[in-house]
Amino acid sequence: MPPSSPTAWSAPAGPVNLPPAPLVGCRVCGVSPAAPITVRAHQGLLFMMRWQTLDGPFCAICGIALVRDMTTKTLWQGWWSPISLILAAPFTLVSNWIAYHKLSQLQPAAPVFPGQRQLIPGKPVLHRPMAYVALIPLIWATVVITRLIISGA
Repeated sequence: MPPSSPTAWSAPAGPVNLPPAPLVGCRVCGVSPAAPITVRAHQGLLFMMRWQTLDGPFCAICGIALVRDMTTKTLWQGWWSPISLILAAPFTLVSNWIAYHKLSQLQPAAPVFPGQRQLIPGKPVLHRPMAYVALIPLIWATVVITRLIISGA
């Protein structure tokens, strides 16, 4: 049939039997619902940087556990280079906050399959002592910037 014919490109007659879409389960425990998110951690060394990413999907419980763990790691390891202090660590923290927000909006998870285990969320980030190590480089940067401003004035 020539391409200009009206029946050459028409939809097939009758219902189309497509296979059902596969259920997307958590990468860790397999339960649904799960959100396709990326959780990040950043380590800023004096002259180098190191990134860690985990791509989902994750259920709310496993995803929140990973966000809490990797955010805490970023808070105590992510500020130790100038670029990390200004760009990389803040980007990582904002990205994890967005992931946490998506995870907190998920419906409660279905029961875990036999033989599967969910991660334990643990304490919130601000209840973990290592999260407060981030104050050291932030205070240092504030003091340096303040001294530069005062000495320049």
